[in-house]
Amino acid sequence: MTSEIWVLGATGRIGRETVDLLRRAGAEVVVAGRDRERLAQVSPHSRAVTGSFEEVCARLSAEAPAVVINTVGPFAITAAQVVRACPPGTHYVDVSNELVAFEQLHGMDDEAAAAGRTVVFGAGFGVIATESILLHLLAGEEKPSRVRVDAIASVATEPGIIGEALAAIIVQGLRDGGREVRHGRLVRTAAGGAAERLTTPDGDVVTTASMNSGDLFAAWQASGAPAVIGASALAPANPAIRAALPAVGALLHLPGMTRLAARQLARIATTTAKERPRRSSWGRARIEWPSGRVREGWLRTGDAMAYTAAAVTEVAQRLAAGEGRPGAFTPGRLFGPDLALAAGAEYLVTD
Repeated sequence: MTSEIWVLGATGRIGRETVDLLRRAGAEVVVAGRDRERLAQVSPHSRAVTGSFEEVCARLSAEAPAVVINTVGPFAITAAQVVRACPPGTHYVDVSNELVAFEQLHGMDDEAAAAGRTVVFGAGFGVIATESILLHLLAGEEKPSRVRVDAIASVATEPGIIGEALAAIIVQGLRDGGREVRHGRLVRTAAGGAAERLTTPDGDVVTTASMNSGDLFAAWQASGAPAVIGASALAPANPAIRAALPAVGALLHLPGMTRLAARQLARIATTTAKERPRRSSWGRARIEWPSGRVREGWLRTGDAMAYTAAAVTEVAQRLAAGEGRPGAFTPGRLFGPDLALAAGAEYLVTD
């Protein structure tokens, strides 16, 4: 076992920012990816592990770092593969927000515990922002009857193509449709349902709608509520677009269409950088109890991508310091709501 922290996908935006934060904190960082030249540009003074995804996983098994950070999507494919490549005692953290990946890793809790490994999934903006404000509001409270969480990301965009991993995640989300928790069970719903127009504490007006996401899973596990909605400003909230989504989903179920759509989407490029559309990114939770009492609160941070890098760095450093415990967890369930503050957020409660 070494003291190294490996970053898989180190040439992507989150990977690059995470590597920079870890190096500034004095961590022993190993950058991993397919392109040695790009890895050298990201971190010329870090050791690099190059190869296909499968080859990097094989090296991971042989070298046994302290922590591996996975930023490579789609996580429904990569997450379990990386976890199983980790030798006993090597801890894992990712930035996923895919419901399928959450269900997979949650189901590996006993396996992780037996290997003395801590598995943390969803250590990015969406999950931490919504789960943490929810846990903050629930402290000392009884189980609620209804919960809604909303992720409102504000992100500055870089020039470049969408890329294969993000395209696959987007297309799979359109194919699978929406999800909600009703009567204590996860059920299928139309994507973009439960649309709600919100005014943030900054005064921005944003529409959010339900999604098939890790935010939903984390909020359900954190609250135990029988009715849970996980919504996002990234969901298609326009009525005309929502009306077309069932047809889009049906089309994507045809043989070969998911792969074809992902390939086409991956090639779409933006040629200019854009500032983030709002000053702040927000996580919001609204909780109802059987008595009729309602609480609402907000988590505020800046650029959601920068926050993701800060959050996954914070989690990785805690795991490297031995602050985790064996098993599989969402970030807030393992480290509590103060994790979000340590990563650079603040709470605003409107009671």
